Amino acid sequence: MDALQALHERVSVPRLTGPAPTAEQCEHLFKAALRAPDHAWLRPWRFLVLEQPGLEQLGELFVQAARSDDPALPEMREGKLRRQPLRAPMIIVAISCRQPHPKVPAAEQDLACGAAVSNMLVAAHALGLGAVWRTGEMAYHPVVREGLGLADNEQVIAFLYLGQCLGERKNLPELATTEFFSSWSGPAAD
Repeated sequence: MDALQALHERVSVPRLTGPAPTAEQCEHLFKAALRAPDHAWLRPWRFLVLEQPGLEQLGELFVQAARSDDPALPEMREGKLRRQPLRAPMIIVAISCRQPHPKVPAAEQDLACGAAVSNMLVAAHALGLGAVWRTGEMAYHPVVREGLGLADNEQVIAFLYLGQCLGERKNLPELATTEFFSSWSGPAAD
């Protein structure tokens, strides 16, 4: 698959199954991430790769976080949180590592990490893998941050779920580029 085809056809694949990406596929994903645009070449990111037993441990961390908010956590909610990371055979946790820089604000560094995730999504599609970018409340929870070993200057940008597509990929409608792109030649005259 060529690059333009991968970019034009990529869709999120929320229903995933095993096996996890191979070591060779992972290397392609990792290299794609590291080619993301990065102002001042700060490389403001790091990535945690979770398979079993790390996926189960992440589920336990989600439960621990929810219990810290609600000690009477309903059993149904606990089970759902525990199972969330098990929806894929691999999760890559993308972490923005914000660094002080006079020309590169923290928001740009978060965007660079997000671009790295986007590159991995497109690379996964090109490799025939399924992938979906998830966040949700647990991405921002202090208990999860601590459990994942995040420093004060770090933030989870994505839980990138990866695996084999379970079922057919959804077909998305074509979008008219003219609805989103327009020419601009300066401020409107009064």
